[in-house]
Amino acid sequence: QVQLVESGGGLVQTGGSLRLSCAASTRTFSNYNMGWFRQAPGKERECVGRISYTGGSTYYVDSVKGRFTISRDNAKNTVYLQMNSLKPEDTAVYYCAAAARAYNGRCLFEYEIHYWGQGTQVTVSS
Repeated sequence: QVQLVESGGGLVQTGGSLRLSCAASTRTFSNYNMGWFRQAPGKERECVGRISYTGGSTYYVDSVKGRFTISRDNAKNTVYLQMNSLKPEDTAVYYCAAAARAYNGRCLFEYEIHYWGQGTQVTVSS
């Protein structure tokens, strides 16, 4: 069983920045494509971006493109989500997720996820 633990959430003002971290327990971290999802109150959980197992390929949905950046450090078994120019509509619980496979031209589907983190709250005021 792989454990994913998110950290770095909190309260930030519009236009501010936040960096989320997701630490994985598995020693085979580099075998997984990693994604970030978010769920706002009353809305479906949505994939916001993903990164391939080597970090050589990324994908972002249009709503965050140019503002969010996903990176990974396989030596530390950690994936990051750097969020800049935050907006109130970014307010959500953010989840990291591990998938065996990813495909060009799209984000991840929930049914593709093998392991989920517990989530961390991000709140963007005004």
